[in-house]
Amino acid sequence: PAYFGVLMAFILGIGLLTPPVGTCLYVGCGVGKVSMESLVRAMLPYYAALLVVLVILIAFPGIVTWLPDITAVRGN
Repeated sequence: PAYFGVLMAFILGIGLLTPPVGTCLYVGCGVGKVSMESLVRAMLPYYAALLVVLVILIAFPGIVTWLPDITAVRGN
């Protein structure tokens, strides 16, 4: 369940930043008073980085559960 939740939140976050539905993208355009084209061009390296991280999370699911596993309180 934790893996699914983290992956779903990450994918939905990417969806908020990509056109045509990208709500955060429209807000950024409005606040910065810039065109959609210029903002999307400026964000292309970040889109690439997000996709690389997404592929890593899918390929190695242990990364997602590593921190909760080491911080979990173990009962006797």
